[in-house]
Amino acid sequence: MSEEEVIRRRLIFDGDGTGEDRRLNVLLKMISKWVKVDESDEDSQATYDKILSQLSLVEYSRHRSQYVSKAKAEQLHNYETLYTDMEEAIEIKNKEIDQQRKELVKAKIIKQHRIQYDLLAKSIAKEPPRTSTNKKLKTLQKELADLAAEKKQLDQKLNIRKKQFNVIATSASYLVSLLNKNDKSSYETVQNISEGVNFSGPEPMSE
Repeated sequence: MSEEEVIRRRLIFDGDGTGEDRRLNVLLKMISKWVKVDESDEDSQATYDKILSQLSLVEYSRHRSQYVSKAKAEQLHNYETLYTDMEEAIEIKNKEIDQQRKELVKAKIIKQHRIQYDLLAKSIAKEPPRTSTNKKLKTLQKELADLAAEKKQLDQKLNIRKKQFNVIATSASYLVSLLNKNDKSSYETVQNISEGVNFSGPEPMSE
């Protein structure tokens, strides 16, 4: 038997340090004395009864130590199982917390969008309805078309007036030249040219 095994058995016998090892030594001494020493029957029987009683106590201590060791092992196993369960529960709770955080972020975004939607809806509600806006747009488009047509007519009249002004300016230049030269024949020529020019045009622009 190795030294380690001897120490282990002695620790088992000693149990929780309540004297089992000492009780075992006493039992060994009593057995040695009972075997070696010659005693009367009554003394021998008394010693024998003491040995049995001491042996019962040793066996009881051994069984108790075994039960205690078994209970400790079971308790340790229960603690390990409880620790594992608690770790799993903590991991599950951490995942739930992470999920709740993500949902909280989504809820904040949704709330922000709702606030923006409400503000936009209030801003839209202040604007006139589409039917009224379309009616005003058609009215403006008609006015714009009328103004464009009127501008076109004015541009045509302006072009005619420009042409008439050019003819008048040309005639005046000839007249000034003829007056300066005092040339009667040239004057008649200019007069004939002026009579041949058609001044009939559109009516002057009304103010």
